Amino acid sequence: MPLASRYWIALAWLVGGAAVSGTMPAQALDKVSFGTNWVAEAEHGGFYQALADGTYRKYGLDVTIVPGGPNTNNRILMTVGKLDFFLSANTLESFDAVAQNVPIIDVAALFQKDPQVLLAHPDVGVEKLQDLKNLTIFVSPEGMTSYYPWLRAYFGFKDSQTRPYTFNPQPFLANKHSAMQGYVTSEPYAVEKEGGFRPKIFLLADEGFSDYSTLIETRRELVERKPDLVQRFVDASIIGWYNYIYGDNAAANILIKQQNPEMTDALLVYSVAKMKQYGIVDSGDSLKLGIGAMTDAHIKEFFDEMVRAGVVKGDLDYRKSYTLQFVNKKVGLDLRR
Repeated sequence: MPLASRYWIALAWLVGGAAVSGTMPAQALDKVSFGTNWVAEAEHGGFYQALADGTYRKYGLDVTIVPGGPNTNNRILMTVGKLDFFLSANTLESFDAVAQNVPIIDVAALFQKDPQVLLAHPDVGVEKLQDLKNLTIFVSPEGMTSYYPWLRAYFGFKDSQTRPYTFNPQPFLANKHSAMQGYVTSEPYAVEKEGGFRPKIFLLADEGFSDYSTLIETRRELVERKPDLVQRFVDASIIGWYNYIYGDNAAANILIKQQNPEMTDALLVYSVAKMKQYGIVDSGDSLKLGIGAMTDAHIKEFFDEMVRAGVVKGDLDYRKSYTLQFVNKKVGLDLRR
């Protein structure tokens, strides 16, 4: 056979082989929808990291993140099956689901500490949390039913000293003898920028408010039918959080800004720094068990606090609100830097 003929036969085989291999289906990815509780921000960064750097795909998942917002209720959408997972703000939401007999459950806690803070002006004699009892405090309606009853029960705060917080720092800035609620990752930044001073920061978690925050929540039936999918989503999200906090998070921040054009690079940098400084994501039990850790003892402690504060009833079977099936496996520990 002439050399040219052998060449064209070989070329045809290679092209044909490539065409055949190109038609072989890649391993199918499981489609997963994850609804957050607010617009895209650094407090959701680990999930965007896992999406941006391909971690979800590595775990066989095609994840769509659905941002929340003031006119969006992703939790209801998850409850009725329109979304697979939801980012729950705190453990109290899960206690309430048990009380209302709603079949949803927490499967991981990405924040070991609730980022809730109270802010005060400097140089007005405020040195410890108890000193805020002498000030006007701007508190949201949600705060009046969650952390503020704890402040009443444990520190003697009064409802009469509160005023409505409308997520605007101006009333606080205008009154030096006032305090304001916020997240350690955002409101102090706004005060520094708009008020020109660094506020006193009291992280309630460091004062004994032992709530978990930024929990992955899903329906019980998904846990029962597809535990492998739940495990993969939890594990990939945990790795996403390690990489977001300790690694290169530039690609994740690009996604965040795409979904939330009002987000700035400066606030993203500030938020990540505060999460690391205060151990919001990685502290306590997560240092040994891995990010996402939950323990029976920790949740019981918080439940007892809320019973004493009158937020939940003592006969609530709070153990139905969570499962340890998918966490405490030391996933991603080697990524800590």
